[in-house]
Order: sequence, then structure tokens, then C-alpha cells
Amino acid sequence: MKRLILCVCVLTAIPLARARSQAASPGLNAPRPIDAFDSVFLEQLTWLAGKTTAIIPTGAIEPNGPYLALGKHNYVLQATTERIARELGTALVAPIVPFVPGGDIDPPSGHMRYPGTISLQQSTFRPHGFTRIILIGDSGGNQDGMRDVAEALSAEWKGSGNTIHFIPEYYDNPRWKRWLEGHGIHEVDEGLHDDVRHSAIMMVVDPSTVRMEQRLEAGLFSINGIPLAPAERTIELGNSLIDYQADVTVEAIRRVTGGQ
Repeated sequence: MKRLILCVCVLTAIPLARARSQAASPGLNAPRPIDAFDSVFLEQLTWLAGKTTAIIPTGAIEPNGPYLALGKHNYVLQATTERIARELGTALVAPIVPFVPGGDIDPPSGHMRYPGTISLQQSTFRPHGFTRIILIGDSGGNQDGMRDVAEALSAEWKGSGNTIHFIPEYYDNPRWKRWLEGHGIHEVDEGLHDDVRHSAIMMVVDPSTVRMEQRLEAGLFSINGIPLAPAERTIELGNSLIDYQADVTVEAIRRVTGGQ
């Protein structure tokens, strides 16, 4: 069987001195002709962004039961990364890397046993034009690869003024479960790779990603024994979860970057 190998190229780091030289060029130092656009997402901005920290988030395309969109982790990242970047105040969010090493192709393993999965091999996540890189992953399969890349590039960039940090605190499922239980939400796992936390956060982004209308009509708008209606209550819960995860992640980022 032929293997489909998806290569992810996420920017390329440049030395700090070169970055400063480029920033000193007339074009990049030109005054703004219009007001800055209020966004922390790099792809929505012009080159006059004015930040030197980039958050590179990785998600997944994988099976999440009959109700949640395959891009569950990517939708979650749309919400969490914006809160994290705005709370930091010094960072922008690079485009989400939407894939994860999800298992082997032949013989199939992990999520590759199910339709809908797009997998790749463990590969490199590299930055360009920023002097501090933050790596966070919303899927379990991303964690080891991002940690390895951060360690390797930290050694390679030593003394250059560029830094890279992997933040494992972002992906702390036991912590989020304890938070939910502290708020009276005790789930019974239905085995669907789906849960209240992901559903609530996805509803903040777009209720259609959890098939809300169809499930309401079918009387199936619950997960793991927890009702998701009324939607307003679940969306409020999702916003609280996003805030909590952002607070935990920002604290971890500031710890490894010396409070910056």
C-alpha cells in the first residue's frame, strides 16, 4: 500500500539580528495608513502586526463519535488561543496546524482504524520572523512531537536570542475534569470520544459543530449523561472553561518566559 505523507511547513526561524535588521527597513517602519485591525490571529493581520511572540497551535482531524465534527480540536483552539493571546498581550496566534499523528496506515492503528482521520508522521514545527515561539497542542498525539521539537530547537538556537517553549499545561485533561466535577458535572463515559468540555467549547465557536439542531430534534442533545440544553447554559459553561484553560496556560507561559 502506498503511504500518503503530509508534510507540515510552519514558518522557518531567522536569527534575531536579521529580524531586527528587517524590522528596521523603511517598509516595516512606515506609519500605519489605517487603524490596526483588532485580532490576534496572524492570518487576519497585515505585516504591521508589531508582536514578537508567536503561538503555534496544533489540533487534529479525527473521529469524535456521531455528533462532533472531525475538527473538534481545531474548533477548540479557535476559542482557547484567542483568550490566551489576548491575556498575554504580547503574542499572535499562527494558523492552526490541523493534523496530528493519529496512528499507522498499514496495519491501521489508533484513530486510523476509523474513517475521517487524517494522520501524519511526527514532524517539525518551525517559526519565522518571531523571537519567541510558544507550542501548544490540543490533541494527545501532538504532545511528544512538540516537546521534542522545542528541545531540539532550543539547543540549536542557543545564544541567538530566539527562544521556543512547549507548554504541556495547556493539555491537562485531568485538571479540566477536576474543574468540571468541582462545578457539579460528573460524567459517565459513553465511549464516543466526546465529552461535556469539548462540546461546550465547540458550542461557543459554532453550535452546528456539535450538531445541536439535529440532536435537539432527535432528543439526543446530551453527552455522558449530562444534558446540553439549554444551549445558553452550555455556552456559558464553555466560556468559563476557556477562561480557566487560558489562565492556566498563560501562567505557565509567563513562568517559562520570565513573566514576559
